[in-house]
Amino acid sequence: MLKKFVLAAAMVFASMTMSFAEVGEDGLHKQPWLRLTFKDLREDLAAANEEGKRMVILIEQRGCIYCSRLHENVFSDGEVRKFIEDNYFVVQMNLFGDEEVTDFDGEVQTEKNIARRWGVVFTPTFLFLPEEVEDGKTAGTASVQTMPGSFGKWTTLNMLRWVKQKGYEGDEHFQKFHAREFLKQKAASE
Repeated sequence: MLKKFVLAAAMVFASMTMSFAEVGEDGLHKQPWLRLTFKDLREDLAAANEEGKRMVILIEQRGCIYCSRLHENVFSDGEVRKFIEDNYFVVQMNLFGDEEVTDFDGEVQTEKNIARRWGVVFTPTFLFLPEEVEDGKTAGTASVQTMPGSFGKWTTLNMLRWVKQKGYEGDEHFQKFHAREFLKQKAASE
């Protein structure tokens, strides 16, 4: 009886610890697929292209409950995690951070100042970048899509798919794409 109890308690503890993302010294959640870079966005974009992946900047802040939900409830999902690992080069930034960032136009500022420059006021915020950024553009003006806020699995996964498929270049609005894909995903799970 005691053996069964200990085993059950260990399973509950393991499932609880697996559902929570690790938090780094900066107070931001960490995932194995987040890239540790020098935050020179031109170099990061070149590295993403070299790997055949799309670059996305994920802006978060310490203590953000929506960032926690995103990491614990969405990024913990195996399907979402695999899609990100296979298709995206993710650079994390801190909305109030002091690390230096070199923007695509060569301007060097701290994370907090560059986020302000890009008009980012919500966390989490995703800035999806094109494969090439025109001279003189910033990440904020070059972004092909911005997703401010924490959404559930299907909205997040479908946004990742829509950007990967360059849906922003077509006539179908993301919300219509999402609705169509969600119906397929729902039918497949029944």
